[in-house]
Amino acid sequence: QVQLVESGGGLVQAGGSLRLSCVASGNIFSRSTMGWYRQVPGKQRDLVASISGGGSTNYADFAKGRFTISSDIAKNTMYLEMNSLKPEDTAIYYCRLNNLLIDVWGQGTQVTVSS
Repeated sequence: QVQLVESGGGLVQAGGSLRLSCVASGNIFSRSTMGWYRQVPGKQRDLVASISGGGSTNYADFAKGRFTISSDIAKNTMYLEMNSLKPEDTAIYYCRLNNLLIDVWGQGTQVTVSS
């Protein structure tokens, strides 16, 4: 069973940066699409960015120019570099891995941006 573990969340001031990591228990990155999502209590979970097994990336409008998604297949790890953070970026950030056979979510990591 594939498991995803996020890390790197925390408290940061507006304008600051954080790098989130998501480690997968199996070597399946090259055959999967990976993504970062975020959710505020009471609201739906929204896509932040995604990266395909071939390296193609996609970003939500709010993430463009500030966030960068990347992956290190050798380490089974995906990253989300977040810069110029804003208070409205405060949320729980989840990583997701999906392919034809599975759809797995991590447990989430809290990101809090203070004004």
